[in-house]
Amino acid sequence: MIPDTHQRNAEMSIQSTIEHKLQALEPTYLTVENESHMHHVPPNSETHFKVTVVSPRFAGIMPVKRHQQIYALLADELAGPVHALALHPYTPDEWQARGAARPDSPNCRGGGQS
Repeated sequence: MIPDTHQRNAEMSIQSTIEHKLQALEPTYLTVENESHMHHVPPNSETHFKVTVVSPRFAGIMPVKRHQQIYALLADELAGPVHALALHPYTPDEWQARGAARPDSPNCRGGGQS
């Protein structure tokens, strides 16, 4: 018996679920980084993520609309366990112009504290 999508997602880490859902954008490059350790949260949390996604589907779409597409795909995660999501969506041409480099995340004011 094959488990339904909801049951399968419950067994996946939040990071894996995000990676899986963002495949709908047909990315040529995708990284989902768990940055929870940089924030004042319990160990092994999955609450803060940075997403870099490169997709030809973003061509001709303003950045705010790209973000809205991603928010729609991750609505369940954003309504629940995910507290913060840094998004870096690019077209392949934009990604190449950046030298295939994503921006660094700033330090959280409460990060690294025990």
